[in-house]
Amino acid sequence: MALRSGVTPKLRRGIVIGLLGAALSLLPWALGWLDAWEAKTWDWRATLLAEPGKASDDICLILLDQKSLDWAKEENDLTWPWPREIYGAIVNFCRRSGAKSLAFDVLFTEPSKYGVGDDEAFGAAVADHGGVVFSAFFSNKSGNLTQWPKHAPLPTFTIQGLDQWLKQPDINGKAFSRAIMPVEELSAHAALICNVHLRPGPDGIYRQLQLFSTFDGKLLPSLGLGAYLAAHPNAFFKILPNKLIIDQKTIPIDSGGKAILRYRGPSGTHKNFSAAAVLQSEIQIRNGETPNIEEPRVFEGKYVFFGFSAPGLYDLRSVPVAGIYPGVEIYATMLDNFLSGDFMRPTPAGFTTLLAFLLALACALAVTYFSSPAQSIALGLLFLAAPILACLGAYAGGFWLPLVVLESACLVTLGLVMVANYSTEGRQRRFIKNAFKHFLSPDVIEQLIANPGQLKLGGERKTLSIFFSDLQGFTSLSEGMDPGQLTAILNDYLSAMTEIIHKEGGTIDKYEGDAIIAFWNAPLDIEEHALRAVRAALRCQAKLEDMRPEFRQRTGEDLRMRIGINTGPAVVGNMGSHARFDYTVLGDAVNLAARLEGANKQFGTYTMISRSTRDLLHDEFATRELARLAVIGRSEAVVVYEPMFHDEYDQRKIRLETFNEALSLYYSGRFKRALETFARIQNFDSAADAYVEKCKTCMASEIKDWQGLWIMDRK
Repeated sequence: MALRSGVTPKLRRGIVIGLLGAALSLLPWALGWLDAWEAKTWDWRATLLAEPGKASDDICLILLDQKSLDWAKEENDLTWPWPREIYGAIVNFCRRSGAKSLAFDVLFTEPSKYGVGDDEAFGAAVADHGGVVFSAFFSNKSGNLTQWPKHAPLPTFTIQGLDQWLKQPDINGKAFSRAIMPVEELSAHAALICNVHLRPGPDGIYRQLQLFSTFDGKLLPSLGLGAYLAAHPNAFFKILPNKLIIDQKTIPIDSGGKAILRYRGPSGTHKNFSAAAVLQSEIQIRNGETPNIEEPRVFEGKYVFFGFSAPGLYDLRSVPVAGIYPGVEIYATMLDNFLSGDFMRPTPAGFTTLLAFLLALACALAVTYFSSPAQSIALGLLFLAAPILACLGAYAGGFWLPLVVLESACLVTLGLVMVANYSTEGRQRRFIKNAFKHFLSPDVIEQLIANPGQLKLGGERKTLSIFFSDLQGFTSLSEGMDPGQLTAILNDYLSAMTEIIHKEGGTIDKYEGDAIIAFWNAPLDIEEHALRAVRAALRCQAKLEDMRPEFRQRTGEDLRMRIGINTGPAVVGNMGSHARFDYTVLGDAVNLAARLEGANKQFGTYTMISRSTRDLLHDEFATRELARLAVIGRSEAVVVYEPMFHDEYDQRKIRLETFNEALSLYYSGRFKRALETFARIQNFDSAADAYVEKCKTCMASEIKDWQGLWIMDRK
């Protein structure tokens, strides 16, 4: 009887707490409040478990990358946009190489600026191939067409059950009323017209994709399926609730016709070729030369996609496995999933609900019965790990099993058990203190007791604009100053700069003496973060110029600040030891920003930004290219620029144009002429003065394989 009376209250309490914990987690899940967190955990799973599919070898990409743009400009004096006949050469190469189909993730909706003959030449190549897929833009708000144009090819396939499926209440994204089609000279010869109206998730990340839609009663496959259908025009379609069947392959879809993509890895997982390499090979074949792409049938039997990867062409997206990912690779992933038959499947809501209740009940009962601190910690870790392991196993099996709601069920249940144990047995406070006394200070332990959710180590990967600044020569200047005077000057300087950074939406990472490290786009997302970072830099320089006379009186010297800014992916979050951690940033993009700050010394400049930052400024500021800089610790050179307000550029326009002329000569290896041109402005421009010395050094050396680089030999 004594045993029974001791067990029954614990059993009852465990059941009640388990049911309550599950309910408290399932309610916000059902309301969609956990979706943003769930998406992040999905990205982690997709990145961790990504691997090439069995159909990956059947897919190739031709990417118009930055090297292709540079090649076209330098070798053929072609500016963007390119003549359409260049794309015709790519089509001819794909036809000669035996490609099953060629899908263009490019909107050719405007006539070529080189005239109708240019479009006709491209169209003739498309007609010869017979398997070319073009993209069109469909919407319910904008577009010049409301009916299918007579010159465009009609889809040759239908979907059994489509009419019934379209009668569902929510047809948003399924049927479009307006369209912008490719020009007639191209679309008339296309094998298929496809929809490239991509819709990311609420956070801008592409995890699911619409497989098809309709316009004017015609079926519009997404570009990923279009590449397959161009090679199989008589494919069999059938749609049923939650699944689409194409040629005996079943694709799980939601009520809107979206499928969950299984990404194979970061950009470059599928075999790809630069557009320049393909064009060069086509030209070489026509001239009877050995092509750069030596394999004559390199695309034989393959589905080929053409798209953009150059940053300046604005077709870089965010996907679960990468913050920067060419949009065309999303379609390649879709086709890969279809050919491999391994699209991800959502777990039924009923199964998730049942699993949440079972986990919460098991967790509550176990921790209620085994409630000593050591046992509670071990069981808590076990139950917190269980949803993660279950969801990783589900992913491997092809299912999206929601992680956050299951983890929340365990976490909330653990919290409720702790509260119950504390209120009934007074153990919670002792448990937390005993568990964490070796890792946290007493003050932090008290905060953790009040709100356990505050303690979180780790970070997330985001695209940030990172700012490094340092005062020129301040270390040597400070050695002769009184500590009180030094502190006062630093406080005035740092306060002024921090105020500007905060007003521009920046986050101060840390101060290191007179140095400032800051970043934009975290913890909150900020539109135009690169623009804000550059504006903050220029405003800081202007503010320091205003303060310089006062500082000169106090120090006897002119204070000047060097700033380096870079934009790129970095890890941001609370990082450090268990006893102390800071909200900070890590990554190669951060290191590059620091290198650019120091690189100012070599050019006599005071603000330097990378190309990735400059490409996001949208002409808000003027810039001049400084160098192709090979910095310490990086295998590839980075193009760097000096930003300035437009009025400053106008004042220095003649000198800056002379500098640009000299820089082009330097890049091409004509050092004598470059030196003469730089020398004309070296007394007025510190960067030109630096290049005068560099040109002299280059002229005195035997340089092989000149690439126009400025190699930094020190940090």
